[in-house]
Amino acid sequence: MPKNLNPQHDEGPVAEAIEQQTAKLPSDLFLWGGIGSLATAAACFATGKRHEALLIGQWAAPILILGLYNKLVKLEGSD
Repeated sequence: MPKNLNPQHDEGPVAEAIEQQTAKLPSDLFLWGGIGSLATAAACFATGKRHEALLIGQWAAPILILGLYNKLVKLEGSD
């Protein structure tokens, strides 16, 4: 991968370390995590725990976005 030609936009050492570690996680983990949160929310809703269902159901979007970020780091690499 070519290095970033704009040094003002280089990643810091913490971001690079996090990207190196998260790139080791399989992409399916995030997909199943998002599906699992929706299934758990549906189960909570069916048992009458409406507030818990709303909370857990909102976890799906951030989990899937993290999976997308993970996939981009794997494909494009970090700076």
